[in-house]
Amino acid sequence: MEKVVYLILSREKDTFNVLYVGDCEKTEDSGFFTKNAAFKCWIDKSGSEKFLYLAIYPMFDSDSGARKHVISKIITRYNPVCNTIPEEKPDYAVRSSNPDISKLEKSESEKITCPCCGSEMRVERVLEKSSIVKCPECGLSDTKLNS
Repeated sequence: MEKVVYLILSREKDTFNVLYVGDCEKTEDSGFFTKNAAFKCWIDKSGSEKFLYLAIYPMFDSDSGARKHVISKIITRYNPVCNTIPEEKPDYAVRSSNPDISKLEKSESEKITCPCCGSEMRVERVLEKSSIVKCPECGLSDTKLNS
């Protein structure tokens, strides 16, 4: 396969449901589909490999952007269940307690001068290991490590 958009379909009686849409620049790998991260989802949603079907739309003179555009249109129209992107959890934690922010704002040792305009920067958000500070005058933001 070379420069194609492909759809994985499942068959239920006389209808086909779009399970997944993807694109391929070039492959000669016979296990291309079985090695796909969504392969388990395809099997789960179809019930068996024998109910899976493949549709290919060749786009020989296309670039990656053109194929992504076609994929976007298909996802918008058919909402394939196996194209869902798992929500990634951030590698930081946001503290919800406001007293921590007040402590940092009031502490003399925590005052930070804006390198742009010289104004005192204010703590905007306290994260687990750092704080985001912002200048109320010029809008400059910075991150500082919590001590």
